[in-house]
Amino acid sequence: MKSMAGPHRRAFDRSTPSDDRRSGLRTVILPALVVAAAMGASSIVAQAEAALACDTPGGWVDVKTGRSVDRAELFHDLVAKSGVVLLGESHTDVNHHQWQLHTLAALHGRGGNIVIGFEAFPRRVQPVLDEWIAGKLTEEAFLKASEWRQVWGYDAALYMPLFQFARLNRIPMIALNVERSLVARVGREGWEAIPESEREGLTNPAPASAAYQHELARIYLLKKTMPPGAEPSAGPRELPDPDEAALAEAMQEPEFKRFVEAQLTWDRAMAEALAAAKRRFPDATIVGVLGSGHVEDGHGVPHQLKDLGVTVQTTLIPESVDTACKVVGTPYADAIFTLPRPEKTAAPERPRLGVLLAPGDGAPRISQVVRGSVAEATGLQVGDHVVRAAGLETRIPDDLVEIVGRQAPGTWLPLSIRRQGQEIDLIAKFPARPRQDR
Repeated sequence: MKSMAGPHRRAFDRSTPSDDRRSGLRTVILPALVVAAAMGASSIVAQAEAALACDTPGGWVDVKTGRSVDRAELFHDLVAKSGVVLLGESHTDVNHHQWQLHTLAALHGRGGNIVIGFEAFPRRVQPVLDEWIAGKLTEEAFLKASEWRQVWGYDAALYMPLFQFARLNRIPMIALNVERSLVARVGREGWEAIPESEREGLTNPAPASAAYQHELARIYLLKKTMPPGAEPSAGPRELPDPDEAALAEAMQEPEFKRFVEAQLTWDRAMAEALAAAKRRFPDATIVGVLGSGHVEDGHGVPHQLKDLGVTVQTTLIPESVDTACKVVGTPYADAIFTLPRPEKTAAPERPRLGVLLAPGDGAPRISQVVRGSVAEATGLQVGDHVVRAAGLETRIPDDLVEIVGRQAPGTWLPLSIRRQGQEIDLIAKFPARPRQDR
């Protein structure tokens, strides 16, 4: 999957800890040298350095060896290769997005000619990205024109520094994704059932490896226990391990086959967009900003890129020191950046009505109601048009999203619904924030 041959491999193979780190290592390893000489001094030093690297925040680690990576060499090599660099992320983690910004700045600061692709945007909004980079749109106009809340929905404040960086430096931004409706349709009907003319130009994805199918089976089983539209709160490596018999049984289900095909559609779409950007900008380093699930272990986008002939690629993922040492020696990524242990206090959850919205006839239309949600308790139904919320007219989905986002815990939100030609008034009651133990 990953091209690490030739002189550029050195950044991932060499360890260059600082002098003070070396002195600290001596206090740990010298006694061991006396009792374990048979192992070889170099072996003990290497093990100690590797253990220190993955357990220390703020550094780069070669996942294959576990040893520290010199950041200057790393970015020199990435720029020199002019390949594809994939930056994994958790969509809601502010540290991940800050790391991405610093990584982009380091690549650009090294004189790198870079192009940035984003999973967050479907390719139909590419003209909006071009206008943003050209300085023709305000931030508010950019988010509205790109339909941010409808097509992505995560907090725009997490991503705006990346967009501002690209705009300030006139770095091209590329929309990597396809419509969610296409991925959802593949999940319902299967890839072969989609007419070629309705595949948004995608070619047939490379088949999933056995290891990827096994990983997807874990996610598939978990999703079956969750409400529609909900997402796992942890990454694949933190998910519970189902019984192997249950996994094997799930992998025989037709629904699972379609689930895999939907994931491959997503992976293929982003890989094709990255490959196209590489053809368009042959001398540039093409950087992909996308969820770690599409990057880890080389299964998703890296696998599809390789099938498309893009072999010069590097995968980088941020990882907390709580889990960084667990991925050493695995195919998780080429290198990880070690983050501090996460704080125990979680940010307050944003209020959620629990609906999926689509543009409607003069008002947002409800296309799905999540089980167990505020919307279900309120009596909202698929097909309802929300014409007013808190006494304010709602003409597009963004209007309702903004109003709901302003609600405090325990709020009672008046809604006016148009259902089968009649207007109905309802009250959405948001739960109070749970009391915290003191």
